[in-house]
Amino acid sequence: MSIQNKIKNFVKKKNLNPMNNRKKVGIILFATSIGLFFLFAFRLTYIVAVGKVAGTSLSEKTAALYQGSSVVKAKRGAILDRNGEVIAEDATSYSLYAILSKTYLGEDNKKLYAQQKDFSVLAQIIADNTELSKEEALTYLNKGVHDDGSVQFQVEFGNKGKNITLEQRQKIEADLKKNKVAGLYFEGHPARIYPNGVFASHFIGYTSLADAKDDSKGLVGKMGLEESYNDVLSGKDGKIEYEKDVNGNPLPGTVADEKKAVDGKDIYTTLDVRIQSKLESLLDPVVEEYKPKNLTAVLMKAKTGEILAMSQRPSFNPETKAGLGGEDGTWQNLLVESQFEPGSTMKVFTTAAAIQEGKFNPNATFTYPTGGYPLEDRKVNDHDFGAVGPLTFRQALSWSSNVGMLTLEQNMDQSGGVWKSYLEKLGFGKSTNSGLMGEIAGNLPGDNWVDRAMSSFGQAVDVTNFQMMQAFTAIANDGSMTKPQFISKVVDPNTGKQEVTQTEKVGQPVFSTQTASDVRTYMIDTVEDPNYGIAYDIYKVPGYHVAAKTGTAQITGEDGYMKGLTDYTYSVVEMVPADNPEYILYLTMQKPQSYSNKALAEIANPLMQKVMMDDSDTEATTTDAAK
Repeated sequence: MSIQNKIKNFVKKKNLNPMNNRKKVGIILFATSIGLFFLFAFRLTYIVAVGKVAGTSLSEKTAALYQGSSVVKAKRGAILDRNGEVIAEDATSYSLYAILSKTYLGEDNKKLYAQQKDFSVLAQIIADNTELSKEEALTYLNKGVHDDGSVQFQVEFGNKGKNITLEQRQKIEADLKKNKVAGLYFEGHPARIYPNGVFASHFIGYTSLADAKDDSKGLVGKMGLEESYNDVLSGKDGKIEYEKDVNGNPLPGTVADEKKAVDGKDIYTTLDVRIQSKLESLLDPVVEEYKPKNLTAVLMKAKTGEILAMSQRPSFNPETKAGLGGEDGTWQNLLVESQFEPGSTMKVFTTAAAIQEGKFNPNATFTYPTGGYPLEDRKVNDHDFGAVGPLTFRQALSWSSNVGMLTLEQNMDQSGGVWKSYLEKLGFGKSTNSGLMGEIAGNLPGDNWVDRAMSSFGQAVDVTNFQMMQAFTAIANDGSMTKPQFISKVVDPNTGKQEVTQTEKVGQPVFSTQTASDVRTYMIDTVEDPNYGIAYDIYKVPGYHVAAKTGTAQITGEDGYMKGLTDYTYSVVEMVPADNPEYILYLTMQKPQSYSNKALAEIANPLMQKVMMDDSDTEATTTDAAK
C-alpha cells in the first residue's frame, strides 16, 4: 500500500474533516476565553480588595500623581538689643516669575496666568519696580510663547528678576491688583540681615544655608548666638498638601491639609544699640593708629552682670562676611575662646585677698631688693626697677609694683595655698558657663611656689575676658560675685510667653564689703595720685571718681616670654562711679605695632562719658516725669 493510501485511511478512521476540526478549535478557544475571564476577574477583585499590585500601593501611586506638598518655612527668630532694636532678622529675598500656562486657573475658572494681551501691562509693572526695563521684561515674556501658539508653563526674568525685596514684592502685587491683571508670582529664598554691620559680630554670629545646593532647607547658625541658640531661633517648618495637574504644577484653591509653621523665638540681648555703636566707632581709629594683633572691649552693668556692649578686632560683617577668616581675621570669639596672662589687673585681687586675710597694712612700706625679687632662677623687677623709692602697700597697687604684690602673696602663703584658693573662689580655672560655643576654662597657676608667686601680678595664670569680668564684680559689688549675662529675655511670638533672665550670683561673697570698698578706694589713686598713680590723669569721667587698674603682661612665645618692644597684652579695668559702681569696663590690646599709655583711654574716656551722660539724662527725665 502506498503512503498516500495510508494517509487517506488514517483520516477516514479518525473522522478528520474540516467541519470537525473547526468545532474542536472553537471548543478550545471558548474554554480558554472562559478561563482567562475568570482569571482576570479574580485578579481584578484582588486588586480592588487589597489595593496593591506587586506590593505597590495604588492609592499611594495615585496620590503621588495628583497630590503634591510643599514645606512652609518657619521664620527664624530675631536677635534684638535690650530695647527691642533689631540686630539680626529674617528678610526673605524673592525671585520673580510669570506663569503662562492656560491650565493655571482658580475657583470658577478664574484666569490666574499671564495672558498675552496683558504682557505690555505686566512688563510695565515689572519695569516700575525692578531693575528690568519694560523691553527686557517683554522679551522674557514673549520667549515663553512658541511659534505654534503653545506656551511654556512659566518664565523667569534672569538675574535682574532675583533678590527682590519684600517691599518690591508688595508694590508689584499692589500694581497687579490695581490694573486687574494676574500672572506674576514670587519664589522666596531664605536670607538674614544684620542692619548694623560690624556690631558685636563674634558674639552675635552669622548664618549660612544648611545646604548650599538647596535653599529650601533654610538657614543654620554659625558662631555666636546664632549657633549656640540655633534650636531656639530656628522654629519648626510647616507643610501644605494640595492637588496638582498632570505637569506636576499646583492647582489653585486645592489645599487639602495644612500644618502651620512654628516660628522661632526672638532673643533680646542685654546689649544697648546706642552704646554698642559708640564702642564700635571708637575701636576702629585705635586699630588704625596702633595696629594691634587684637583688641577686646566689654562694658557691663556691675549690679546685674548685664553686658551692654562688647566687641573685638579683628571683626567682620555678618551679612557680607567681609573680614571673616583670612590672614587678618579670626574665627574665635576672643572673649570666651582665647586665654591670656592678664598682668597687673590681677593685682586688684591680690590686694583684696591680702586685706581679707589680715595681711595688708596700707601705710606699711616694703623693701625693694637690690637687683629685684629673687624667684628661683630669675629675678622679678618693677617697671621702674625701684627708682620711685620706698612704697607703701597702698601705693604698690596704684604704682603697679610687682615686688609689692609678691611680698603680699608670700605673706599670705606662709601656710601655703591661700592665694590660689582665692583664685579658685573668683572662678579662674573653670568656665563661666556662658552658653557660648567654644568657651575655655583657662589655667590656674601650677602648684609650685614660683607659679603661685608670679600669678600675684598676673603672670603664670591664664584667664578669659569673661572670667575677668565675673571676678571684677566681686570688687564692684562689695564682695558678691555676679555671672556675666548677655540675654535679657527670650520671647515666643507664637504664644507671647517670655523667659526673662535673672541676675545670677555665683558662689558665696568672696570679700567683705569693707575689703571691696578699700580696694576701690586704692584703685582711685591709679588715676588721681600725681606721684604714685601709674595712669595719673589718663582715665577720667567728668564729675565722677574712677576706680581703675592698668595692666602690662608679657606674652608667652615658643621660647618663653617674647622680648619685642610691644610684645605685651595691655589692659585696663574701670569701675564707675568708684564709691558705688554702676559699670565695669575692661579693655585689652595685644601686640600693637606701636603703643602709647593713652591708647586705651581713647576708647575708655569717650565711651564712659557717654554712658554716664546718658544715665544723667535718664535720671533727669524720670525726675521731671515724676513732678
